[in-house]
Amino acid sequence: MDPTKQLMIKVKACQRLVKEASYYVKETEENEATLKKMKEDNKGEHPSDAEGNYGRDPYDIKKFQEVLGESQMMIPESKMRRDKAIESLREYVAQLKAEEAGNDAIWGCEWMTKARE
Repeated sequence: MDPTKQLMIKVKACQRLVKEASYYVKETEENEATLKKMKEDNKGEHPSDAEGNYGRDPYDIKKFQEVLGESQMMIPESKMRRDKAIESLREYVAQLKAEEAGNDAIWGCEWMTKARE
């Protein structure tokens, strides 16, 4: 396979996995805040919305805790995949350095620039 194309694939995979890992962290933070609000809404006897509904259904809270738990479990897994892809990219760049040292087309391409970031 063309080294430039292989480099592009590896760079795009790293970009996607970096974005995915940060998404799971953000999603977990948002879900924690939502769960906290749900629990606070459930504590009091005051209406929690305009229609006068009281609190939250305990089943809804329990299900949301499960959703939060699933998001939390995805963080280490997504970070592991991200780190593995980054390491693979570094190894590929090192391999290209040894094999394609004089090839300006590879070293000057946009994907090599992104790989170095």
